[in-house]
Amino acid sequence: MSEPPLLTLVIPCYNEQEVFPPLREAVVSLLDALAPDLRTEVILVDDGSLDATWRLIEAFAADDPRVRGIALSRNFGHQQALTCGYDFARGDAVVTLDADLQDPPEAVHRMVARWREGADVVYAVRARREGETLFKRASAAAFYRILRLAGARQVRSDAGDFRLMSRRCLDALRGMKEQHRFLRGMVGWLGFRSAEIVYDRAPRRAGTTKYPLRRMVRFALDATLSFSILPLRLTFLFAGGLTAAILSYLAYVAARYWLYDVALVPGWTSLLLSIMAFGALNLVCLGILGEYVGRIFEEAKGRPLYVVREVAARPDGGPAAPVPRSP
Repeated sequence: MSEPPLLTLVIPCYNEQEVFPPLREAVVSLLDALAPDLRTEVILVDDGSLDATWRLIEAFAADDPRVRGIALSRNFGHQQALTCGYDFARGDAVVTLDADLQDPPEAVHRMVARWREGADVVYAVRARREGETLFKRASAAAFYRILRLAGARQVRSDAGDFRLMSRRCLDALRGMKEQHRFLRGMVGWLGFRSAEIVYDRAPRRAGTTKYPLRRMVRFALDATLSFSILPLRLTFLFAGGLTAAILSYLAYVAARYWLYDVALVPGWTSLLLSIMAFGALNLVCLGILGEYVGRIFEEAKGRPLYVVREVAARPDGGPAAPVPRSP
């Protein structure tokens, strides 16, 4: 008799000591509820936490053979921590779950059901976002819509990193090694058969958000520049528009002189405005080009996406070595 499929839960953690006790309880309840139809494993990635998160992960791994902990050498970021978890995952399907419990673990049952129906990717789409400010909800809605207008139509609106992927989808994703990672777009780009479930996002159970405005802006910038060349095209449009305006002004000056023999009195104001307009446009275009060139530089260095400091697992929990990266 064949064994049931293996389901892997990947949970990135960063300074989550306050929410870890309810997280552990929720994870154990989920694993028990999934048995015996599925074998399960949990990979907790500590993304360079500065509090007691790693000690709590070590204790969890020591108590439960289904749990493995991976400590990164420093804070590499949420997307890199997820990538690390994907590299360690051995499951036939992998579910990403944030440690703050805003995404309900019980929704995994519905995701597994859609996977068993044949979907390679199951997106969890947020119907409501409780406990979030009006600014956060409005900026999130605008982010997805602007990203789609910029050309990244493969990104699902209102779907975050809470999703299920089949093994073949995960193996394909692991072959994509870009440094500035926007996993939501990368998964959509793969084009595997997908399905959706809808859920209400709860408020954070404890602790504080790890995505302040600064990180949200950086994340949005990575998403836009990774999946669209629209900013580069906008520089061309800006240059074309300004050139057309200047040529129109020159034609106006020439017409006054030729038709009415009236020359505009030269003045420093118009000259200064022209210089400022060209200077500002040049700086904007150089800034956009610099962002793309800087990302090419990061890719050319070929540094690893993360560095593992330590792995915690019980000997009866299976091999703790990471799955090799695709060449």
